[in-house]
Amino acid sequence: MKKWKRWQKWLLIAAGSGLIGIFLADILTQLSTKDRVYTATAAIPHRKVGLLLGTSKRMADGRRNLFYLYRLEAAVELFKAGKIDVILASGDNSTKYYDEPSDMKADLVKKGIPANRIYLDYAGFRTLDSVVRSKVVFGQTAITVISQQFHNERAIFIAQQKGIDAVAYNAKGIGGDAGLKVRLRESLARVKMLLDLIFGKRPKFYGPSVEIE
Repeated sequence: MKKWKRWQKWLLIAAGSGLIGIFLADILTQLSTKDRVYTATAAIPHRKVGLLLGTSKRMADGRRNLFYLYRLEAAVELFKAGKIDVILASGDNSTKYYDEPSDMKADLVKKGIPANRIYLDYAGFRTLDSVVRSKVVFGQTAITVISQQFHNERAIFIAQQKGIDAVAYNAKGIGGDAGLKVRLRESLARVKMLLDLIFGKRPKFYGPSVEIE
């Protein structure tokens, strides 16, 4: 019985430490980025390149993914307002059957964005990869990140640590159960982000440099 109580004590300490870590990672990310996240095109400063962060076009059950739709709409808003000149669509292209960047380009063109103003990053497997590659591969030291607010905050935090002058434009968010689930996952993602930065995690691929005109 004494041994079990001792284990209970350490389990409670571990659980408490984990919760504190999640809370601190969340607060640190929010406070570090709050002045660089925008919700109005009139207020956001101009950047040459808008980094559009990818996600799947469809949900697992085949329904359209509103996170995807709203991100594209936000990118179009910025482009048409003259706040960005080029869109860098960065996402996962891990197999020939799954290609987020090409999906984004096709849908952006349908929405009136000229094809020659869209560049594709096929190795944006994670947010860290997308942000770091925007500088190392695509040569950008000042960008506008385009995603939902929770995602934008994490991307800007990474950019700050990597010497990138980043601002972000918030796409429309999602409420209900879907939004809650994503927000809970984001809390854990922020802890992982800090660990990746502390331990010097690098993108999965770099590859040759690409000049954005």
